[in-house]
Amino acid sequence: MLDYASLSALAAVIREGSFDRAAARLGITPSAISQRVRGLEERLGTILVVRGQPCAPTDTGRALCTHVDKVELLEADLAPILSPQGLGASAIPTLKIAVNADSLATWFPAAAARFAEATGLLLDLTLDDEGHTADRLRAGEVLAAVTADPEPVQGCKTMLLGELRYAACASPAFMARYFSNGVSADTLATAPCLRFDRRDGLQARWAMAAYGIALTAPAHWVPSTQGFLDLALAGLGWGMQPVSMAHSHIQDGRLVELPPGQTIGVKLYWTATRLHAGALHALTDAVRRAARDGLIPA
Repeated sequence: MLDYASLSALAAVIREGSFDRAAARLGITPSAISQRVRGLEERLGTILVVRGQPCAPTDTGRALCTHVDKVELLEADLAPILSPQGLGASAIPTLKIAVNADSLATWFPAAAARFAEATGLLLDLTLDDEGHTADRLRAGEVLAAVTADPEPVQGCKTMLLGELRYAACASPAFMARYFSNGVSADTLATAPCLRFDRRDGLQARWAMAAYGIALTAPAHWVPSTQGFLDLALAGLGWGMQPVSMAHSHIQDGRLVELPPGQTIGVKLYWTATRLHAGALHALTDAVRRAARDGLIPA
């Protein structure tokens, strides 16, 4: 049988990043936290935590933390029945979710707020590219993910949410500087674009769809959705902006499409572990409702 006091200590260390903060979170001493984790490692015969700043789980430690997260969610369903006053602030379950930055900046906050208001539970959001968030689920780091990957994940259920639409945009000043003779394959080869990170292929995908070219333009690297928009408005480069964020700026003339109406879409899915926990069902419902309001039906 697993020692759940020790497992809770392990999970707190990983969640908080240090033994001291885990001790404060659980209301015990750092020495007690250390003894519980060390004892668990000795009983299992393996290292569970890589001590550092912050502390990080080994593969076995991560699997145990995921198990603890699931147990806490299931126990949350029983708490109102067994002890209506039994859950204190330190015992509030946390759902670990992977989500892409553009969803977090557009439609996902409505889902998170609706879920928190309905359940009183907490979220631990991990940001990653939409093409790789499902890998976080496969690795056992999260219980659910907003993803562009439709491939099945063992032990999980996947549902289509809708499409997040993007438009290629730049400021009027940038357009005048680089596209005064129009947008073409030649001008796109020299006009700096914006890219979120090394895995961001939206600009290249748009260039291929609109002009049939492999994009080789110089790029500014901007790993922030809001920064991506702000720097486009400032005239640093052109890039693919979520239409829901860029629309008002296009309407007011602060951004210009290249060319107008040539948008592309990214299909998004919700993949969640098949855990019969009320909190996970509530989150799935909140995500589906927010996606229905904030995404384009695919």
